[in-house]
Amino acid sequence: MRIENGIVVFGNPDRETIDQIRQVYERAERAVLCADSHVGYIMPIGGVAAYRDKVSVAGVGFDIACGCAAIRTDLKLGQIAPHLEALADEIAGTISFGVGRSNKSDDAPVNDPLFEDAAWEAVPGKGEREALREKARAQLGTVGSGNHYVDVFADEQDRVWVGVHFGSRGLGHTVASGFMALSQNRPWGSKGAEVEALLDLNSELGQAYWALMNLAGRYAYVGREWVARKVVQILGGRELELVHNHHNFAWKETHGGEEYVVVRKGATPAFPGQKGFVGGSMGDDAVILQGTPDPGPQTRALQEAALFSTVHGAGRVMSRRQALGKVDRKTGKILQPGQVTQGAMKKWLKQKGVTLRGGGLDESPHVYRRLPEVLEAQGKTVEVLHTLRPLIVVMAGANEFDPYKD
Repeated sequence: MRIENGIVVFGNPDRETIDQIRQVYERAERAVLCADSHVGYIMPIGGVAAYRDKVSVAGVGFDIACGCAAIRTDLKLGQIAPHLEALADEIAGTISFGVGRSNKSDDAPVNDPLFEDAAWEAVPGKGEREALREKARAQLGTVGSGNHYVDVFADEQDRVWVGVHFGSRGLGHTVASGFMALSQNRPWGSKGAEVEALLDLNSELGQAYWALMNLAGRYAYVGREWVARKVVQILGGRELELVHNHHNFAWKETHGGEEYVVVRKGATPAFPGQKGFVGGSMGDDAVILQGTPDPGPQTRALQEAALFSTVHGAGRVMSRRQALGKVDRKTGKILQPGQVTQGAMKKWLKQKGVTLRGGGLDESPHVYRRLPEVLEAQGKTVEVLHTLRPLIVVMAGANEFDPYKD
């Protein structure tokens, strides 16, 4: 860890990422870059910023409450190992990827109490409010595309875990877009300029955003837990432990005796003893970690400097365009070759023994850092409780349309 111009930096981010967090820090009280950081939209992924009585719409991001959930089951690897191909097919056929629930499952909790929450009143206009509520019902329990996934793992004791990664889908995207527009005195539903929007939480607009951001957080929790439990059911197991966190969200927290609004964009909360599930890539181990409990003075100082935050993944090292190359959509002609090939991705997965359904070259292990390295860069702020090796990875297909992927 080092301090660069007042910003706490873990790992070795590139200059563009540091420049981006520096611009965020100009408007914030404190700022942190976690070791998996890379350039994002206005605020870098892996960035943390603390404000006084303000919340950053772009900081929380368009995929409000994106996060990860992991369930430890009562199953052992030997019970499912002979059936991985069939189980992968059933998961892919049961869980919906993309925009709406289109697969075999139609029992998502669309009548959860969150749909009657008073926060919906913060959406301007009755017609817009009801349209958004129905969109949210239709998408509850869908995983989306991009880097979102459903995985089955085995830990160091061959215990079977299920892990999922996705957020609040179209609900969060609509809320973020709507308040980005409102902050520029444009109507809800219009496209505002791509600039920062810092909302005062003492204002009517800030309070409305805060209410809907938290509603999207509840929605994401319900969706992830339903999907994870559905997969446990497919495996024929029982849930023994649940680890669940947002990593695109804002919280009111006290640090150094002062209350801040802490925005984590692609960063996992890691207070002492708080558990988190952090993925690597489709072909790498994931981990269950926790903020180091009962830390000594040096570790406690590091945790405080990090605003009790850690990585949310391994972090990208190349963009989707770099991985995929450029293809003419009309003719299919390759205009610029990508840096990752199908052969290279399949070879990696075969060596790791991963059964994959869906997934594109832009999510190949080659486009990510290695998770042990970024965790090492976080120092003793966190400790790994379990290492999870992937058995089944299910993602959206390479050509799956989804306007809400992150």
